[in-house]
Amino acid sequence: MGYKVAVVGATGNVGREMLNILAERQFPADEVVALASRRSLGTEVSYGDKTLKTKDLDTYDFEGTDIALFAIGSEATKTYAPRAADSGCLVIDNSSLYRYEPDIPLIVPEVNAEAIEGYRNRMIIANPNCSTAQMVVALKPLHDRARIRRVVVSTYQSVSGAGKEGMDELWEQTKAVYNPVKEVPPKKFTKQIAFNVIPHIDVFMDSGDTREEWKMVAETKKIVDPAIRVAATCVRVPVFVGHAEAINIEFEDFLDEDEARDILRESPGILVVDKREDGGYVTPVECVGDFATFVSRIRQDVTVESGLNLWVVSDNLRKGAALNAVQIAEVYINRVLSA
Repeated sequence: MGYKVAVVGATGNVGREMLNILAERQFPADEVVALASRRSLGTEVSYGDKTLKTKDLDTYDFEGTDIALFAIGSEATKTYAPRAADSGCLVIDNSSLYRYEPDIPLIVPEVNAEAIEGYRNRMIIANPNCSTAQMVVALKPLHDRARIRRVVVSTYQSVSGAGKEGMDELWEQTKAVYNPVKEVPPKKFTKQIAFNVIPHIDVFMDSGDTREEWKMVAETKKIVDPAIRVAATCVRVPVFVGHAEAINIEFEDFLDEDEARDILRESPGILVVDKREDGGYVTPVECVGDFATFVSRIRQDVTVESGLNLWVVSDNLRKGAALNAVQIAEVYINRVLSA
């Protein structure tokens, strides 16, 4: 049996990637509808070897649509997600709007697929933040073995996490470095992003953390275990696509680096590339377009009794957004609709 799927925000970076992934993974859809705002009405987007014309989100009737993948930001989602859910359509939302509401499941399928049952509360499931998604895929199998006590993570997040405007700003500023006649001042970011790094993603909170850092704390607790303590520093770097993270983990029980490597190799969604030689690790450029979360630089932390260091890299437009949403839809079909 095939399903009717709507991609809401089909002209954006994440929406286009959702369409690509639905086609690549041969999602069992009889019909896929591309939805966007009225100003993008009729824009053509690719879905496998087909071309879809976008329809007007404002007038679209979700009745009869089985699943809607939302990638339109919190404000618009606040208007349209309840409308879709009230029509009996499952909403899988990529914005931060619903992530922290206790009756809305926040799901990374490799980590907490069983939480899918919570969809019955409001017909809405939340997709986690891009930086959290790739981290918890690596944390969960290790937590199951040795119980994680504390995580300290520093992120190196690409500009695509800030949307097309972020990518355009990096491109224009990079060109301007070699053409000093044209100055490109920061607009999307608070400082120049070309040939620079910015320790500031999202707004500052009273604690001194940015909201991006707070998200990693709150979401890890909700997805994996509320007892895990997390300290995060989130940094924007001049990379177009692909987030990297340096993760330090302290466990309750000792976990040898070799055993950790074996556990991660056998874990879903992970590829371990960990050779102690030049180039024996994965960088953001190499992960683009891949479904996997890559783990490298696995080594003991000798400053604590039970600690490890990891280097984790993933395509943020895929695992950090579009892929995870499609995987949630697959879990919904397999565990609910086909049950």
